[in-house]
Amino acid sequence: MAQERAAYMGPRLRRLRRDLGLTQPGMAADLGVSVSYVSLLESNQRPLTADMLLRLARTYKVDLADFAGDGGAELAGRLQSVLKDPLFADIDLPALQAADVSTNFPGITEAFLRLHDAYRAEQQALADRRADPGASAGPADAVVEVRRFLAVKRNCFPALDEAAERIAEAVAQHDSVAAYLTVRHRLRVRPLPREVMAGMVRRHDPHSGTIFLDETLDRESRAFQLALQLAYLELAPALDQALGGAGPPASGNGRRLARRALANHAAAAILMPYAAFARAVEDKRYDVEALGRQFGTSFEQVAHRLTTLQKPGQERVPFFFLRVDPAGNISKRLDGAGFSFASHGGGCPLWSVHHVFRTPGEVVTQWFELPDGQRFFSIARTVVAGGGAHGAARLTRAVALGCAAEHASRLVYAAAPGQPAPTPIGIGCTLCQRDSCPARSLPPIGRQILPDDHHRRHAPFGFADVSA
Repeated sequence: MAQERAAYMGPRLRRLRRDLGLTQPGMAADLGVSVSYVSLLESNQRPLTADMLLRLARTYKVDLADFAGDGGAELAGRLQSVLKDPLFADIDLPALQAADVSTNFPGITEAFLRLHDAYRAEQQALADRRADPGASAGPADAVVEVRRFLAVKRNCFPALDEAAERIAEAVAQHDSVAAYLTVRHRLRVRPLPREVMAGMVRRHDPHSGTIFLDETLDRESRAFQLALQLAYLELAPALDQALGGAGPPASGNGRRLARRALANHAAAAILMPYAAFARAVEDKRYDVEALGRQFGTSFEQVAHRLTTLQKPGQERVPFFFLRVDPAGNISKRLDGAGFSFASHGGGCPLWSVHHVFRTPGEVVTQWFELPDGQRFFSIARTVVAGGGAHGAARLTRAVALGCAAEHASRLVYAAAPGQPAPTPIGIGCTLCQRDSCPARSLPPIGRQILPDDHHRRHAPFGFADVSA
């Protein structure tokens, strides 16, 4: 009998498994082998035989020519090319050593190549800044690109809302989104322990016809994840179309993040269909908690959805939305109300969104005024992500939802007669010219700081009348 050909392809097998969103136990079950055997294969402690290659090809529809090609030679070639960088000119690095490293330590080789790619990108960005001080500070920031894209669209995508509304009507004929997925797509939903999910909250496995969910997810998060998977299954062309048009992100990361944002928009629209939700917000006077109970969604999901209600002919109150952690890091922001968010540095500490961590779960209202005289009304409350089991990480953040002062009377939160004196806040210390603010942490751009040899103000800085 001819000897079976064997090859060590651990890193490629691990990459395939991760690309498929599989755990080692999941792949072992699919291939009919033990978990320990998959582990040995991935760590190059066992060869990947021709029989296993055929199993991979049949099970996951893998192209054997691509998978079993001489990736080791390619990795060695990339490493040798990088080692020719003048940075390493004074180090004796024979080609044979590079080949040995790439063959025996493919993971370390890949890590080194990633670091060198990052180094080269930063070197190029530094060179560009030196050549043109007025140029952009470096490669496009994908998050900034997506924020600009959503701002241009006013976070409003009518065609996507209409497509999601049709899906919502179909889902309404079943007991739940899960039931619809079973009937329409022959997918069953199966909760799994967090440790088995290997860091994922949702995983769609087309091979077994299953959507796996982290069993620690709360009811609202579980429903959202199923709606999100449904959006990817049925609205892929609509997502791509919504991503086109004016001002799509230029970078690959930007486009991927924008498509993710659009999928989240579609998932929210499936759970909170535009027409029904637009009627409900007026009936309940924008009561976020009451709307959440009606649609089975969380406080944050409702607040986010409220920023999208600008469909022509069916507009509602234009809102802005912000999510911030206790350290002041902004992880989400959406503007449909003409609010000027800070582009750099932290927000204003006088804004109530930074105070609600003291009163978790309580909705805090505030009227405030920007330096240019614009007045707004906002509500803020803490929201919790994670948890669900002992030892599971729990993250508390604050969300703020606000609108221009002239719309506030339509909100249940501003029902009290009269309008209290607004809190003077700024966009950020470097852009705020209020010289008497005791909460200031930085001087504003263009102002000369006065010496304090003879007097000291309550405010951290005193400024000359003339700008620098």
